[in-house]
Amino acid sequence: MPMHHQQSGGATAAVLPLLPLLLCAAGYLLLAHRANRRNPARPWNPWRTVAFTAGLTLLAAALLPPLAPWAHQDFRGHMTQHLLIGMYAPLALVLGAPVTLLLRVLPAARARRVTAVLHSGPARLLTRPAVALLLSTGSLPVLYFTPLYDSVMAEPAGHWLLHAHFLLSGCLFAHSVAGPDPSPARPGVRVRLVCLGCAIAVHAVVAQLMYGGFWVRIHAPVPQVQGGAEIMYYGGDIAELLLAAALVATWRPERRAVVRPAAAPS
Repeated sequence: MPMHHQQSGGATAAVLPLLPLLLCAAGYLLLAHRANRRNPARPWNPWRTVAFTAGLTLLAAALLPPLAPWAHQDFRGHMTQHLLIGMYAPLALVLGAPVTLLLRVLPAARARRVTAVLHSGPARLLTRPAVALLLSTGSLPVLYFTPLYDSVMAEPAGHWLLHAHFLLSGCLFAHSVAGPDPSPARPGVRVRLVCLGCAIAVHAVVAQLMYGGFWVRIHAPVPQVQGGAEIMYYGGDIAELLLAAALVATWRPERRAVVRPAAAPS
Protein backbone atom coordinates (compact mmCIF):
# COMPACT_ATOMS: atom_id res chain seq x y z
CA MET A 1 0.00 0.00 0.00
CA PRO A 2 2.73 2.58 0.77
CA MET A 3 4.38 1.71 -2.54
CA HIS A 4 1.06 2.22 -4.32
CA HIS A 5 0.65 5.66 -2.75
CA GLN A 6 4.21 6.57 -3.64
CA GLN A 7 3.72 5.57 -7.27
CA SER A 8 0.39 7.39 -7.40
CA GLY A 9 1.93 10.57 -5.98
CA GLY A 10 4.83 10.36 -8.43
CA ALA A 11 2.46 9.93 -11.35
CA THR A 12 0.40 12.92 -10.19
CA ALA A 13 3.50 15.10 -9.90
CA ALA A 14 4.67 13.97 -13.33
CA VAL A 15 1.51 15.15 -15.11
CA LEU A 16 0.94 18.23 -12.92
CA PRO A 17 2.52 20.64 -15.49
CA LEU A 18 -0.20 19.63 -17.95
CA LEU A 19 -2.86 21.62 -16.06
CA PRO A 20 -1.45 25.15 -16.60
CA LEU A 21 -0.69 24.30 -20.22
CA LEU A 22 -4.29 23.23 -20.78
CA LEU A 23 -5.51 26.42 -19.08
CA CYS A 24 -3.29 28.52 -21.35
CA ALA A 25 -4.61 26.72 -24.42
CA ALA A 26 -8.22 27.15 -23.31
CA GLY A 27 -7.66 30.85 -22.55
CA TYR A 28 -6.07 31.51 -25.93
CA LEU A 29 -8.84 29.66 -27.81
CA LEU A 30 -11.47 31.60 -25.85
CA LEU A 31 -9.84 34.92 -26.72
CA ALA A 32 -9.61 33.92 -30.39
CA HIS A 33 -13.31 33.00 -30.37
CA ARG A 34 -14.23 36.35 -28.81
CA ALA A 35 -12.06 38.22 -31.31
CA ASN A 36 -13.85 36.50 -34.19
CA ARG A 37 -17.26 37.30 -32.71
CA ARG A 38 -16.34 40.93 -32.10
CA ASN A 39 -15.05 41.53 -35.62
CA PRO A 40 -16.24 38.83 -38.09
CA ALA A 41 -14.95 40.88 -41.02
CA ARG A 42 -11.41 40.63 -39.64
CA PRO A 43 -11.14 37.17 -38.07
CA TRP A 44 -8.14 36.09 -36.04
CA ASN A 45 -5.48 34.42 -38.17
CA PRO A 46 -5.83 30.66 -37.58
CA TRP A 47 -2.10 30.18 -38.18
CA ARG A 48 -1.47 32.25 -35.06
CA THR A 49 -3.59 29.78 -33.13
CA VAL A 50 -1.72 26.85 -34.66
CA ALA A 51 1.61 28.41 -33.67
CA PHE A 52 0.57 29.07 -30.09
CA THR A 53 -0.86 25.60 -29.55
CA ALA A 54 2.27 24.11 -31.13
CA GLY A 55 4.35 26.01 -28.57
CA LEU A 56 2.26 24.62 -25.72
CA THR A 57 2.61 21.14 -27.22
CA LEU A 58 6.39 21.49 -27.27
CA LEU A 59 6.32 22.59 -23.63
CA ALA A 60 4.21 19.57 -22.75
CA ALA A 61 6.66 17.28 -24.52
CA ALA A 62 9.52 18.83 -22.53
CA LEU A 63 7.86 18.78 -19.10
CA LEU A 64 6.03 15.45 -19.20
CA PRO A 65 7.22 11.82 -19.39
CA PRO A 66 9.18 10.33 -20.98
CA LEU A 67 11.46 13.33 -21.54
CA ALA A 68 11.17 14.88 -18.06
CA PRO A 69 12.41 11.79 -16.14
CA TRP A 70 15.19 11.31 -18.69
CA ALA A 71 16.30 14.92 -18.21
CA HIS A 72 16.76 14.27 -14.47
CA GLN A 73 18.99 11.28 -15.14
CA ASP A 74 20.92 12.12 -18.29
CA PHE A 75 22.55 15.38 -19.40
CA ARG A 76 21.48 14.69 -22.99
CA GLY A 77 17.89 14.69 -21.80
CA HIS A 78 18.47 17.97 -19.99
CA MET A 79 19.85 19.59 -23.14
CA THR A 80 16.93 18.34 -25.23
CA GLN A 81 14.57 19.76 -22.62
CA HIS A 82 16.53 23.03 -22.61
CA LEU A 83 16.18 23.45 -26.38
CA LEU A 84 12.45 22.73 -26.34
CA ILE A 85 11.71 25.05 -23.41
CA GLY A 86 14.17 27.82 -24.22
CA MET A 87 14.20 27.99 -28.03
CA TYR A 88 11.57 26.01 -29.94
CA ALA A 89 8.52 26.57 -27.71
CA PRO A 90 9.20 30.32 -27.22
CA LEU A 91 9.39 30.94 -30.97
CA ALA A 92 6.06 29.18 -31.55
CA LEU A 93 4.40 30.96 -28.61
CA VAL A 94 5.64 34.37 -29.76
CA LEU A 95 4.43 33.76 -33.32
CA GLY A 96 0.99 33.19 -31.80
CA ALA A 97 0.90 36.96 -31.03
CA PRO A 98 -0.90 36.58 -27.68
CA VAL A 99 -0.57 40.28 -26.77
CA THR A 100 -2.15 41.39 -30.04
CA LEU A 101 -4.98 38.94 -29.47
CA LEU A 102 -5.51 40.23 -25.93
CA LEU A 103 -5.61 43.84 -27.13
CA ARG A 104 -8.27 42.93 -29.70
CA VAL A 105 -10.56 41.53 -27.04
CA LEU A 106 -10.05 43.90 -24.10
CA PRO A 107 -12.24 46.97 -23.64
CA ALA A 108 -10.61 50.19 -24.74
CA ALA A 109 -9.73 51.37 -21.22
CA ARG A 110 -8.01 48.11 -20.28
CA ALA A 111 -6.27 47.91 -23.63
CA ARG A 112 -4.80 51.36 -22.99
CA ARG A 113 -3.47 50.13 -19.63
CA VAL A 114 -1.80 47.15 -21.30
CA THR A 115 -0.33 49.45 -23.95
CA ALA A 116 0.98 51.76 -21.22
CA VAL A 117 2.77 48.79 -19.63
CA LEU A 118 4.29 47.85 -23.00
CA HIS A 119 5.59 51.41 -23.37
CA SER A 120 6.98 51.59 -19.83
CA GLY A 121 10.71 51.86 -19.16
CA PRO A 122 11.20 48.30 -17.79
CA ALA A 123 9.28 46.76 -20.72
CA ARG A 124 11.32 48.76 -23.24
CA LEU A 125 14.53 47.63 -21.55
CA LEU A 126 13.63 43.93 -21.39
CA THR A 127 12.47 43.79 -25.00
CA ARG A 128 15.65 45.23 -26.47
CA PRO A 129 17.41 42.47 -28.45
CA ALA A 130 20.77 43.04 -26.70
CA VAL A 131 19.21 42.71 -23.24
CA ALA A 132 17.17 39.66 -24.26
CA LEU A 133 20.31 38.13 -25.76
CA LEU A 134 22.19 38.65 -22.49
CA LEU A 135 19.40 37.07 -20.45
CA SER A 136 18.96 34.04 -22.71
CA THR A 137 22.19 33.11 -24.49
CA GLY A 138 24.46 35.05 -22.15
CA SER A 139 23.40 32.89 -19.22
CA LEU A 140 24.73 29.68 -20.82
CA PRO A 141 28.41 30.12 -19.85
CA VAL A 142 27.36 31.04 -16.31
CA LEU A 143 25.22 27.92 -16.08
CA TYR A 144 27.54 25.34 -17.59
CA PHE A 145 31.02 26.71 -16.77
CA THR A 146 30.40 27.32 -13.06
CA PRO A 147 29.02 25.11 -10.24
CA LEU A 148 25.60 26.70 -10.79
CA TYR A 149 24.25 23.82 -12.91
CA ASP A 150 24.89 21.16 -10.29
CA SER A 151 23.51 23.40 -7.52
CA VAL A 152 20.32 24.13 -9.44
CA MET A 153 19.72 20.53 -10.48
CA ALA A 154 20.14 19.30 -6.91
CA GLU A 155 16.86 20.94 -5.81
CA PRO A 156 13.42 20.53 -7.45
CA ALA A 157 12.65 24.23 -6.90
CA GLY A 158 15.89 25.19 -8.62
CA HIS A 159 15.03 22.93 -11.54
CA TRP A 160 11.68 24.68 -12.02
CA LEU A 161 13.28 28.11 -11.69
CA LEU A 162 15.70 27.10 -14.44
CA HIS A 163 12.76 26.06 -16.64
CA ALA A 164 11.09 29.43 -15.99
CA HIS A 165 14.30 31.28 -16.87
CA PHE A 166 14.72 29.34 -20.12
CA LEU A 167 11.11 29.94 -21.15
CA LEU A 168 10.84 33.64 -20.25
CA SER A 169 14.24 34.64 -21.60
CA GLY A 170 13.61 32.59 -24.75
CA CYS A 171 10.28 34.34 -25.29
CA LEU A 172 11.90 37.74 -24.76
CA PHE A 173 14.61 37.00 -27.32
CA ALA A 174 12.21 35.56 -29.92
CA HIS A 175 9.88 38.54 -29.41
CA SER A 176 12.68 41.09 -29.68
CA VAL A 177 13.98 39.55 -32.91
CA ALA A 178 10.88 38.44 -34.81
CA GLY A 179 7.77 38.83 -32.69
CA PRO A 180 4.58 40.05 -34.39
CA ASP A 181 3.33 41.65 -31.17
CA PRO A 182 3.90 45.40 -30.73
CA SER A 183 7.32 46.34 -29.35
CA PRO A 184 8.12 50.05 -29.07
CA ALA A 185 11.83 49.42 -28.39
CA ARG A 186 12.43 47.02 -31.30
CA PRO A 187 15.29 48.32 -33.50
CA GLY A 188 15.80 47.85 -37.22
CA VAL A 189 16.43 44.58 -39.00
CA ARG A 190 20.20 45.02 -39.11
CA VAL A 191 20.51 45.27 -35.33
CA ARG A 192 18.28 42.26 -34.83
CA LEU A 193 20.32 40.23 -37.32
CA VAL A 194 23.51 41.15 -35.48
CA CYS A 195 22.01 39.99 -32.18
CA LEU A 196 20.84 36.77 -33.79
CA GLY A 197 24.33 36.23 -35.21
CA CYS A 198 25.81 36.75 -31.75
CA ALA A 199 23.41 34.14 -30.34
CA ILE A 200 24.47 31.66 -33.01
CA ALA A 201 28.16 32.29 -32.27
CA VAL A 202 27.78 31.95 -28.49
CA HIS A 203 25.80 28.72 -28.83
CA ALA A 204 28.46 27.29 -31.15
CA VAL A 205 31.38 28.27 -28.91
CA VAL A 206 29.74 27.00 -25.72
CA ALA A 207 28.85 23.70 -27.39
CA GLN A 208 32.37 23.22 -28.75
CA LEU A 209 34.01 24.01 -25.41
CA MET A 210 31.59 21.65 -23.70
CA TYR A 211 32.33 18.87 -26.19
CA GLY A 212 36.06 19.32 -25.69
CA GLY A 213 35.75 19.39 -21.90
CA PHE A 214 37.17 22.90 -21.54
CA TRP A 215 36.01 24.82 -18.44
CA VAL A 216 32.87 22.67 -18.19
CA ARG A 217 31.57 22.17 -14.63
CA ILE A 218 28.97 19.44 -15.14
CA HIS A 219 29.13 16.29 -13.00
CA ALA A 220 28.01 13.76 -15.61
CA PRO A 221 29.70 11.01 -17.64
CA VAL A 222 31.78 12.32 -20.54
CA PRO A 223 29.64 10.63 -23.23
CA GLN A 224 26.56 12.38 -21.81
CA VAL A 225 28.27 15.78 -21.78
CA GLN A 226 29.53 15.33 -25.33
CA GLY A 227 26.10 14.14 -26.49
CA GLY A 228 24.49 17.16 -24.83
CA ALA A 229 27.00 19.43 -26.56
CA GLU A 230 26.10 17.94 -29.93
CA ILE A 231 22.40 18.44 -29.22
CA MET A 232 23.07 22.08 -28.30
CA TYR A 233 25.20 22.64 -31.40
CA TYR A 234 22.93 21.16 -34.06
CA GLY A 235 19.59 21.71 -32.32
CA GLY A 236 20.49 25.32 -31.57
CA ASP A 237 21.43 25.94 -35.19
CA ILE A 238 18.06 24.66 -36.39
CA ALA A 239 16.17 26.78 -33.86
CA GLU A 240 18.10 29.91 -34.81
CA LEU A 241 17.54 29.28 -38.52
CA LEU A 242 13.81 29.06 -37.77
CA LEU A 243 14.05 32.34 -35.87
CA ALA A 244 15.82 33.94 -38.84
CA ALA A 245 13.06 32.65 -41.14
CA ALA A 246 10.47 34.14 -38.79
CA LEU A 247 12.31 37.47 -38.90
CA VAL A 248 12.18 37.47 -42.69
CA ALA A 249 8.52 36.43 -42.69
CA THR A 250 7.44 39.13 -40.22
CA TRP A 251 9.65 41.91 -41.61
CA ARG A 252 7.89 44.81 -43.26
CA PRO A 253 9.88 47.45 -45.16
CA GLU A 254 9.70 50.93 -43.71
CA ARG A 255 7.65 53.29 -45.78
CA ARG A 256 9.33 56.59 -46.45
CA ALA A 257 7.53 59.68 -47.53
CA VAL A 258 8.22 60.56 -51.16
CA VAL A 259 9.16 64.22 -51.57
CA ARG A 260 8.08 65.46 -54.96
CA PRO A 261 9.85 68.47 -56.46
CA ALA A 262 7.80 71.61 -56.57
CA ALA A 263 6.34 72.46 -59.92
CA ALA A 264 8.20 75.12 -61.87
CA PRO A 265 6.40 78.45 -62.00
CA SER A 266 4.67 79.05 -65.29
